[in-house]
Amino acid sequence: MDLGSPISVVVPSLDGPVLQVLAQADEGLSGRQIHKLAGSGSVAGVRLVLQRLAATGLVHVDDLGNSLLYRLNRKHLVAPIVELLADLRSTLVSRLADEISRWRIPPVHASVYGAVARGDGDLDSDVDLLLIRPDQHEFEDVLWEDQVTRLMQTVVDLTGNPAHIFELSQTELANHLATEDPILNDWIQPSIQLTGVPLAASRALDHLEVVLPR
Repeated sequence: MDLGSPISVVVPSLDGPVLQVLAQADEGLSGRQIHKLAGSGSVAGVRLVLQRLAATGLVHVDDLGNSLLYRLNRKHLVAPIVELLADLRSTLVSRLADEISRWRIPPVHASVYGAVARGDGDLDSDVDLLLIRPDQHEFEDVLWEDQVTRLMQTVVDLTGNPAHIFELSQTELANHLATEDPILNDWIQPSIQLTGVPLAASRALDHLEVVLPR
């Protein structure tokens, strides 16, 4: 999946980026504004797409005299589908959070960072995940690794993109914090928390006790 423009999975033409912009806009936009936000095609090409979409009724055009403003017709039968496709990143985050919430050994923290968190990337981008596991006994290692392996497969099933999982224990995280490792910036800015303690407050993680569900 193109992580920068998920709608392109089913709308690979210039229509995809244009619809992505319109679905995320709360007000009418000019053709030039839409072209700038879409980041692809030409101004003329974007206007042709808008004219065609307007002819279908999916896009409303407001004539302000000196300019035309375009907005998604959210009452159109197709509009909910467009909005769903434009918001696939939120759907992905929700599905991953849901799977992790059912783990027998819950992570102290789980988040998405990298291309998904930034909202960019492309077809070849990894889905980057950070997992902080509780300091645990050796007998729990197999179960934890099984959970992580299934999560990696879930990412591939949902997106077609490979998963890159950076996992470390609470103690290992404490060492990164103590040395102010620069990689902390990659994990925090930006990131989307899936579950657990916010990483920004993770200096207190070593004082937490994680209770495993029976």
